[in-house]
Amino acid sequence: MSLEIDLYPPVNGNQYVVLTGRLDSATYEQLDEALDPLLSAAAPGMVLVMELGRLEYISSAGIRSILKARKALAPLHGKVLAVHPQAQIRKVLDMVQALPMEAIFTSSAEADAYIDQLQRDMLHGSDEG
Repeated sequence: MSLEIDLYPPVNGNQYVVLTGRLDSATYEQLDEALDPLLSAAAPGMVLVMELGRLEYISSAGIRSILKARKALAPLHGKVLAVHPQAQIRKVLDMVQALPMEAIFTSSAEADAYIDQLQRDMLHGSDEG
């Protein structure tokens, strides 16, 4: 099976992407190519929300793509979040610590609440400086 990538227009400066299929050595370059322009133009504090509910498999090459996105956003204090990962995908993410536990959510509502809190924290932090 291949990888299908659906990119959605940014919401409040945050980018949403839905992955369907397999993220492996045959498909990771598709994800890298789709994310490169988004990550290159990322604003400070941007959150990349990856909907993984339809992702059936992830390999080490796929993990590297997620880590590459984290690395690109880190200097901007941005985050990569995973939403709805299937049990086997969540297990891989946990085992290799591709994402911190607080960045993996079972529902969109949980992720949205986390993003809202991040944005409030950024606003309060910028008021102090």
